Amino acid sequence: MNTNEHDDVIEVTGLRRVYGGDGKDFEAVRGVTFSVGRGEVFALLGTNGAGKTSTVELIEGLAPPSGGRVRVLGHDPYTDRAAVRPRIGVMLQEGGFPSELTVAETARMWAGCTSGARTAGQVLDRVGLAHRSDVRVKQLSGGEKRRLDLALALLGDPEVLFLDEPTTGLDVEGRRGTWELVRELRDGGTTVLLTTHYLEEAEALADRLAILHEGRVAAVGTPAEVTASQPSHVSFELPDGYLPGDLPPLPGLGVSGHETTGRTIRLRTGELQRTATALLVWAERARVELRGLDVRSASLEEAFLRISREAAAHDGDRTRTTEPAADPRKARKRGAAA
Repeated sequence: MNTNEHDDVIEVTGLRRVYGGDGKDFEAVRGVTFSVGRGEVFALLGTNGAGKTSTVELIEGLAPPSGGRVRVLGHDPYTDRAAVRPRIGVMLQEGGFPSELTVAETARMWAGCTSGARTAGQVLDRVGLAHRSDVRVKQLSGGEKRRLDLALALLGDPEVLFLDEPTTGLDVEGRRGTWELVRELRDGGTTVLLTTHYLEEAEALADRLAILHEGRVAAVGTPAEVTASQPSHVSFELPDGYLPGDLPPLPGLGVSGHETTGRTIRLRTGELQRTATALLVWAERARVELRGLDVRSASLEEAFLRISREAAAHDGDRTRTTEPAADPRKARKRGAAA
């Protein structure tokens, strides 16, 4: 396949996934559309039940969509599985490893099912598990099992890597190490589709992201673009003898709202530089100090929570159906991706 570095290697258009039957259908994915470019890290965010796992499974080719279209490296990942599978790596939420095998035996077993696989030693060293090669899987910590999951996903040197909650169970050092590895893979041209509940992780790794809410895309863009859509904040302690009404007219400073707690005032603004500059000029002219001054753009967490609330409000009284308790997606096993 002839592509250049700007080609979209994942294309999702109007994607739908419906579970159930007998008139009790649950639509988990409701017209999702996005694309991921070559060498890009793209994060899917959302609360539990937002449709992240359902969407990723369709892109991985584990199930056919109920509607819409998916293309990975130019192929339908479900009907053209033989063309897609050797070129992708998949790290599932749960590996389902044979507990009595050692780490090295597990990697060698999986390598035997992988086209053009690297050696077990190479991938275990890359994820920091080489020193645990002779340890049985059942003796690994939760974080070590996640690193083994990642090692197996890297065996085939994939062009496209799917990471489903990759750092769950890892300590801070393990999480940072995984981040560095993802960055190395991206810099080497690997395309990464990531799901995570850690907003700090998405902010640190993602070139672009999409926020899902009840099976729909509520927002998409770079982390900076998504956070820029939300108000920034300026907070400070009112000088002695001053009241909020003594400040310059707030609407004229670009302020869209404010809260006061004791002597501390917190402003919301869509024009952070203008607001902060005007306040500092006012304080200088009044010869007062704005103690506790804190000026900051919206965080991804703030943007995520606000976008989710707005999406829920937009849904209004639309009927919400809970996914069946026996939903097979909740116990995805590595064997399903083979």
